[in-house]
Amino acid sequence: MLEPREAERAVAFYLINKEHLEKTGPHWTSDFFDLDRWRLQLEVNLEEFRTDQSLKLFIFEKATDQIVGFVNFNNIVRRVAQYCNIGYSLAADRQGRGYMEEALRHSIKYSFQVMNLHRVMANYMPHNVRSGNVLKKLGFTAEGFARDYLFINGRWEDHVLTSLTNDNWRDTL
Repeated sequence: MLEPREAERAVAFYLINKEHLEKTGPHWTSDFFDLDRWRLQLEVNLEEFRTDQSLKLFIFEKATDQIVGFVNFNNIVRRVAQYCNIGYSLAADRQGRGYMEEALRHSIKYSFQVMNLHRVMANYMPHNVRSGNVLKKLGFTAEGFARDYLFINGRWEDHVLTSLTNDNWRDTL
């Protein structure tokens, strides 16, 4: 997780990858690249982690320590559900190197072993073949198809719905 004092790193990642990320992500507000906005957002991210609402991680390239992507565990639901949704993206120039598979593998392991989530759900646009492939490699199962699921880049996009369950979930309810 990034600390608020590292906001410049997040802004740099999003600025460099703006065109690429807009294709699969939500619409960005006019202040999206503002440093003060990002300092506040990173504080919110830390608080949401402390209160078990979300876990928002950045992916760092080992050789350069540069941010090259992110994995977000959102909408954590406890009690009888014990699940969350994940969203993720990787810099355009780092695709096809196994970075996302490695990041997802480690972060999902953390969500299962440490956070004790039972189910992680990931959804992807049918034309995003790389996303579908990485989820298959990690053992996600396709569960359905949602028409007009998310409003992305000015239009409603269909999504394939997938999930992965934790076979070692511990009942702590």
